[in-house]
Amino acid sequence: KSGLCSSPGVFFSKLEKKNANGRLSAGPRQYFYVLCCVLFLQMGWGDLGAFGEPSKETPNLDQMASEGMLFMDFYTANPLCSPSRAALLTGRLPVRNGFYTTNGHARNAYTPQDIVGGIPDSELLLPELLKKAGYVNKIIGKWHLGHRPQFHPLKHGFDEWFGSPNCHFGPYDNKAVPNIPVYRDWEMIGRYYEDFKIDLKTGEANLTQIYLQEALDFISRQQASQQPFFLYWAIDATHAPVYASKHFLGSSQRGLYGDAVREIDDSIGKILKHLQKLGISENTFVFFTSDNGAALISAPKQGGSNGRFLCGKQTTFEGGMREPAIAWWPGHIPAGGVSHQLGNVMDLFTTSLSLAGLQPPSDRQIDGIDLLPAILQGKLIDRSIFYYRGNEMMAVRVGLYKAHYWTWSNSWEEYSKGIDFCPGQNVSGVTTHTQEEHTTLPLLFHLGRDPGEKYPLSFASEEYQGVMERISAVVQQHKETMVPGVPQLNVCDKAVMNWSPPGCEKLGKCLQPPESNPKKCFWPH
Repeated sequence: KSGLCSSPGVFFSKLEKKNANGRLSAGPRQYFYVLCCVLFLQMGWGDLGAFGEPSKETPNLDQMASEGMLFMDFYTANPLCSPSRAALLTGRLPVRNGFYTTNGHARNAYTPQDIVGGIPDSELLLPELLKKAGYVNKIIGKWHLGHRPQFHPLKHGFDEWFGSPNCHFGPYDNKAVPNIPVYRDWEMIGRYYEDFKIDLKTGEANLTQIYLQEALDFISRQQASQQPFFLYWAIDATHAPVYASKHFLGSSQRGLYGDAVREIDDSIGKILKHLQKLGISENTFVFFTSDNGAALISAPKQGGSNGRFLCGKQTTFEGGMREPAIAWWPGHIPAGGVSHQLGNVMDLFTTSLSLAGLQPPSDRQIDGIDLLPAILQGKLIDRSIFYYRGNEMMAVRVGLYKAHYWTWSNSWEEYSKGIDFCPGQNVSGVTTHTQEEHTTLPLLFHLGRDPGEKYPLSFASEEYQGVMERISAVVQQHKETMVPGVPQLNVCDKAVMNWSPPGCEKLGKCLQPPESNPKKCFWPH
């Protein structure tokens, strides 16, 4: 599942049939479709029992891991939800696909209701490409790539949609700010807090159960018609304000956040069992991960755990960008596997195309790599991880080493208001509240010995000098080939909020927008 701002997806691909010995059959090539399921949620690396969470309240995800492969070094492309989702669906860094801002240096930006921009038509999304191979594509949950008509997911390759263009923030008064709509396909069918209830006092909401049923029904329909499909399951129950259905409320040792995690775990278990019941599990590739690290600013009641890693969501420290990740494909992925392949959510784009027998677009830079050699053959592919915050490359990982070229948690002004992305984790000279540049002498950490990024290597050491020589060459090549896209997250205007979405007339829920007054969006961190 792709992240709190992430979700899972199901992909089908054409693979050559093999004989009983596992070899490609002789004679004319025969193909069958492989289903892929990517689960993209907002969870921390330390939220799963398989990754060491002590309460062990995720039995289904833990079983998924025991039957598949754990990725210990898997990353998101940005420490915030919207850019991460854009990266997953385009296979490109947010700075390339336009999901960033230039309103300030190294500022996180996303798609609130008043954002004017969204996913550009020039970007090719995964469902658009899979459709060429005959796939039916559905998104369930949060879209978050723009809510204006031109950014609608059904205009970017998806055939079906049940969910919302934004997070479930609210409730609002429908005067200064409208409540956020929930869509079925092209039209809204209601609004959060009005037609889709979320009780902020108790945390009760039935949304996860609705999203689960949507997934089960979609899978059943495609299996019955022998139709290859891609399911992108991007629910947001673990995003503040956290919610869970009545049956799960009070069931976790971890409070409401744990209740939400338990319900998601239960839902994933039901999706996997449904695939098995329909007899298509061995034709279905499922991948679970997150869109960013746990939001420690909301913890412990409304946020999760990033384990031993430093800080959380909004930062480019490990806690903000290293994610839990599990690949599951019975009969193909050896059970109980553990991979130290450096992976990224952008790789799901390229890997899914590979599963479908398709090549990635050749007319643009694709940052995602095909993970199938790592997943199926245990190979380690040489690649680097770039940590971006807005328009700035903050850090890079090469092998076990991570070099910080800039450090910043958030400003002193925001920190003085109680906004803390690194609660209880202050590391002098590292978790800085001013933007500190280290491009002359980057801070270098060995993530094997020091996963918490507490002990930078000595600048004078031979280890530092030898490693930085290699990393500097990687960074130089990256920057020389970087062509930023047109920033989509610079302009905000209250007139573009969800006042009158398609379908509002039928429901009597159209609202009067204010006069247009576009201005620069303010991104504090």
